[in-house]
Amino acid sequence: MVLPSESSGADPFPAISLAVVIGGLGVAAPLVLLAFGAIDPAPAIAAAAVMIGGIVAAWYLIPNSRRATAEAEPIPPAALRAPPPYAGILEQLADPVLLVSGGAREDLNARRFLFANAAARELLRIQRPEGPLTTAVRAPEVLAVVDEALFDRATGHALYQSGGVQDRVWRARATPLEGMEDSRLALLSLRDETEFRRSERTRADFLANASHELRTPLASLAGFIETLRGHAKDDPVARDRFLGIMQVQAERMRRLIDDLMSLSRIELGEHIPPSDEVDLALVAIDVLDALGPLAAERSVRFEASLAPVGDAIVMGERDQLLQVIQNLAENAVKYAPRGSSVEVTMEVGLEAMAAVTPTSVFVPHLSLLTPDHAGGRLYVSLRVSDSGPGIARGYLPRLTERFYRVEGQKSGEHSGTGLGLAIVKHIVNRHRGGLTVESGEGRGAAFTIYVPMAEA
Repeated sequence: MVLPSESSGADPFPAISLAVVIGGLGVAAPLVLLAFGAIDPAPAIAAAAVMIGGIVAAWYLIPNSRRATAEAEPIPPAALRAPPPYAGILEQLADPVLLVSGGAREDLNARRFLFANAAARELLRIQRPEGPLTTAVRAPEVLAVVDEALFDRATGHALYQSGGVQDRVWRARATPLEGMEDSRLALLSLRDETEFRRSERTRADFLANASHELRTPLASLAGFIETLRGHAKDDPVARDRFLGIMQVQAERMRRLIDDLMSLSRIELGEHIPPSDEVDLALVAIDVLDALGPLAAERSVRFEASLAPVGDAIVMGERDQLLQVIQNLAENAVKYAPRGSSVEVTMEVGLEAMAAVTPTSVFVPHLSLLTPDHAGGRLYVSLRVSDSGPGIARGYLPRLTERFYRVEGQKSGEHSGTGLGLAIVKHIVNRHRGGLTVESGEGRGAAFTIYVPMAEA
């Protein structure tokens, strides 16, 4: 007689019945012999008790074991929930959409997504056709509006901000669904409001920054104008000196407004990666040629080690990359001692870890910007270094803040708007790249950017 195997999925009760019959015969045999006085009573009773215990164990343990095994086995693909009939329509929507179900209100694990379209799977990195909602969405405000739709049958809205360097703002809308087989179903949709929110924030930041930073040069201009209209109007020497100062202040205001406008434009499109292919080596050559007269005026020379033309192709916007290299090179020329050199070094085909590796263990090193999901990409790095006074370790983390200037460098020939490195950071962030700095007091400064290479 062949017993059903565990893997066959057959009913285990015939096997259990056979075990019970055999066990029963095992109990009855010593009792019959005991009745005719053929064996000693004590061993017979003990044997019968053991057999009865075995029968009880077989009767209860075998079904429980089979049931536990069945529950532990993964659900075969054929048993998964079939896609809803409207899945094809939702799959084509540009906005992320999820179909959500809910069980008991107090059971948080009962919230499950039954379907997620392609946009939702990409945004939330969903790898399975359905599962617990908390594995896809962890924002408490979004889970709260889902609960309102599931249990209070009310449509709710919430703002959801995805993490990462290139953060995006989404408006979540949860709507209860009526007339479905399951009475607790809701549709969760996400609408991208990144550009709208960035526009609002950029406008507010621009007004706040402009009103704060322009106040000083405007007050200076007003004071000199009042002086020139008074006792200095008949003093040619004072008039020429005051007009020179006013020209400097007006130039500072022009640079400040230009940098503010540039930073605002960059921030508005920061979440949209560039799609053009640019040769970073050619961009660097153009920058060094343009800054040649400024370097010669300050008795500083460039020492460039660039990649061959055609090897450093990156995905980028040429004008913005030119602005990045120009800001870094101008800063290096500004702080380099007279008679020294500014080194511009480029490397191609680096992994992210290699791109951020410091050149010296004796100089403080800090990553000011790290790209999201850098694994598997190859980068082109460009390093601009000088032998100037350097920057103390404590100032390094704040270098890319707006209007931040290191103590002792806020006036004189090293003064600036304080927006140059902020612009560099936002442009590199838009290009999905990174930014590092190596500097210490008396050890010069070296800034390195690295941006992804274009696909071959």
